[in-house]
Amino acid sequence: MSAVLDPHGHVAGDHGHDDHHGAPHGWRRWVFATNHKDIGTLYLLFAFTMFIIGGILALIIRAELFQPGLQVVNPELFNQLTTMHGLIMVFGAIMPAFVGFANWMIPLQIGAADMAFARMNNFSFWLMIPAAVMLSTSFFMPGGAPAAGWTLYAPLTLQMGPTMDSGIFALHILGASSIMGSINIIVTILNMRAPGMTLMKMPMFVWTWLITAYLLIAVMPVLAGAITMTLTDRHFGTTFFNPAGGGDPVMYQHIFWFFGHPEVYIMILPAFGIVSHIIPAFSRKRLFGYASMVYATASIAILSFIVWAHHMYATGMPVTGQLFFMYATMLISVPTGVKVFNWIATMWKGSMTFESPMLFAVGFIFVFTMGGFTGLICAMAPIDTQIQDTYYIVAHFHYVLVAGSLFAMFAGYYYWSPKWTGVMYNETRGQIHFWWTLISFNITFFPMHFLGLAGMPRRYADYPMQFADFNAIASVGAFAFGLAQVYFFCFVIFPTMMGKGEKAAASPWEAAEGLEWQVPSPAPFHTFETPPKLDSTATKIIA
Repeated sequence: MSAVLDPHGHVAGDHGHDDHHGAPHGWRRWVFATNHKDIGTLYLLFAFTMFIIGGILALIIRAELFQPGLQVVNPELFNQLTTMHGLIMVFGAIMPAFVGFANWMIPLQIGAADMAFARMNNFSFWLMIPAAVMLSTSFFMPGGAPAAGWTLYAPLTLQMGPTMDSGIFALHILGASSIMGSINIIVTILNMRAPGMTLMKMPMFVWTWLITAYLLIAVMPVLAGAITMTLTDRHFGTTFFNPAGGGDPVMYQHIFWFFGHPEVYIMILPAFGIVSHIIPAFSRKRLFGYASMVYATASIAILSFIVWAHHMYATGMPVTGQLFFMYATMLISVPTGVKVFNWIATMWKGSMTFESPMLFAVGFIFVFTMGGFTGLICAMAPIDTQIQDTYYIVAHFHYVLVAGSLFAMFAGYYYWSPKWTGVMYNETRGQIHFWWTLISFNITFFPMHFLGLAGMPRRYADYPMQFADFNAIASVGAFAFGLAQVYFFCFVIFPTMMGKGEKAAASPWEAAEGLEWQVPSPAPFHTFETPPKLDSTATKIIA
């Protein structure tokens, strides 16, 4: 028999803490927020704001590349734009957005009252604001923004103006925020699950975030070390990366990519978790191969530490090293392929419907798989030597991160927003957003594969006439893609934030499983004050 829930999502008759049920009001609610739902909302709004800022920088880049010659910006500013676009999108948009999803959904999915460390949760969010301001306003500081590429390679970083230092400081702060958030997530998942929810009964999103949090704790200090060594090279007379003093710029690349490759999986594993909820819900079947999905996720995380130098084939690496990193990279495609196989097997002979979450999830599988294949091509050392630092790399990277992380986030928004807001989004607008986004994305990035194969280097503000046509197509696609996201905010997000729309049921998706669908919509401010009793599958609350 199902539990009878009162309007606050508690078992009826459990009124021991009625004085705490109401949400605080006014600005104090957000500034001093300790509730996981409020902090999740803050993260998501912050990430969307940074996504728009990063997107504006990208559109200036594409406006400059619309045709040969210098149209809009000079080459120095162009390099600043490419650098800041990358840093803002990676550290300001994608990572905080997934932390927002984690804050919102993990306590709901495991039956926890809140995150383990509520005040640290607040602190880890507010650290991001000064860091984001420092990054975003660096264009207006003396010398302009850092222009060393988002990877911040030496020796360029040793030659930059004072904003390089503010950029390093901002990344340190963002790293501290990530580490605190990760500790919070790990402790919450390991210590605060409802009785009966064993590790192998946890939702896939919770599993992917548990593994991602360990990855973050392992690699953020590595990035901190690399940029601190850069800082001491710049100001304190060390020569870690300065050849004039016996240092080695290639050492920076090794340290950076030892962080950078797990970072790629930090940005995609939570996306795998989201898709692993949506595919079964709209196929009306249980997820195929749950245990193998868990092991595949863990395998990807472990293997991500031994493939870093596949970013560095062009640095004069010995053939033995090239072969090792080539085979290791091909090996990491196996657990990723297991995931894609399991999603397809889940859909096989399912009773599928294609609402907006499912459209974005299927779109994710299709386009992310294309990005995976182009990545395998990059893994081949002889081919990579030709396409390294060309637009082929830009195309591959965006197929994985835009069609990967971003599409999954859109899917997750459409899937869970009824639980967050209490109202249903407009389905027609959601479908328009999907098709507009999918088509414009492919118009933007697919031609870049051909530009790269033809030899067009990335991070150049100008190019010869033979690359003009594909660049023009890509620029038109980019502006269309940007407009699609403005449409998404104005006509999908904003109306639901304002409470406009049909009232959402506790479980608007008939086949969706999980504890989050057992509480009312919108999810009450305090959801599980006492741990719920679960059935044997740990997906339903029982009396």
